[in-house]
Amino acid sequence: MPESAAQTASERASVDAQSNEENAIEKSGIARVIPCKELDKFACFRWISLAVDDFKKAKLISFTYGLVFTLLPLIIYSLVYATEWHLVIAPAMVCFMLIGPFLAAGLYDVAWQFEKKQKPSLRHSLKAMSRNAVNEWGFGLFLMILMIFWLRVASLIHALYPEYLEFTFANAWPFLALGTIVGAGFTVLVFFISAFTQPILLERKVDLATAVLTSMNAVWRNRLPMFIWACVIMFSVFLGFVTFFAAFLVIMPLLGYASWHAYIATIETKRERTYE
Repeated sequence: MPESAAQTASERASVDAQSNEENAIEKSGIARVIPCKELDKFACFRWISLAVDDFKKAKLISFTYGLVFTLLPLIIYSLVYATEWHLVIAPAMVCFMLIGPFLAAGLYDVAWQFEKKQKPSLRHSLKAMSRNAVNEWGFGLFLMILMIFWLRVASLIHALYPEYLEFTFANAWPFLALGTIVGAGFTVLVFFISAFTQPILLERKVDLATAVLTSMNAVWRNRLPMFIWACVIMFSVFLGFVTFFAAFLVIMPLLGYASWHAYIATIETKRERTYE
């Protein structure tokens, strides 16, 4: 009995510790945190399936946004290639990933219109950022600050590269590796912050702090499902790169729609959801 009681106490202590860890963001006191649901670990594939349906029902709008997401990295790459500043290619692509969630607001609006059984339009989706303008543009500014900070860090890494060395993989790989590690850290941070922030601001009249903390809390509470979702996103972006951005024409709209369905499935709401 004493041994059993000790084991029970140990289990309770473990559960309490886990509970405190999971609720650290909720108990921060910075802002209100909207409750989230517990996801199935492979939930992201359901979101992708729903995204494919949205794409099929709004092909013209989807391809329009896909074209924008294709041209942006292509322009960045072209400018970098023209200046022959090769070490900036990776940081520039990370910048694209940083501002991507903000630019995807129009895609979220399209998926939202389908959810409400309404016909989406390009004009309606372009107005999406004006519904909660102050906080949505504040979020865009926040991402921009992160982007500028990342560029500053990247420039410092670039400054470490000796000018007298010829640019070869053998000479550059330590700097490329360091840049990749730091860039990955920034990407993880942005994923926590932005996974659900923009959809929350699009649908709800809440402040930026509430949206950001809710996003971070939802990702933290669903670490495995969100890790798998992040891997899907990274693999999709990789496909876009290896096809010289051509695949972004389809991939980016799909990721936008899927992100909306991820929000629908994850964040608690008083409205009845039909995506479970």
